[in-house]
Amino acid sequence: MLSAPLYLAAALAEIAGCYAFWAWLRLGRSVWWLVPGMALLALFAWLLTRVDSEAAGRAYAAYGGVYIVSALAWLWAAEGVRPDRWDVAGATICLIGAAVILYGPRPA
Repeated sequence: MLSAPLYLAAALAEIAGCYAFWAWLRLGRSVWWLVPGMALLALFAWLLTRVDSEAAGRAYAAYGGVYIVSALAWLWAAEGVRPDRWDVAGATICLIGAAVILYGPRPA
């Protein structure tokens, strides 16, 4: 079950990397925020290649659900905005979909 920790690490790297760009463009932070932002986005891409999947598209599709939940956790932890019941319901549906994609039976 190495996929779950890899997906979580990838989500953290992607969200933090994208947030660095957000901070630069939307919050007026220094252009130097882009340096760790780009490094984190490269780390994100590398981590997704480590997921045990025969098809990149399937790995990326399953990652989508993890990303959504992680983004809502970031919303709460880093931005101080608590997800509402619709956020939680949507994220739950996405995680169920990700599990179906990742763990569904495949023909041999």
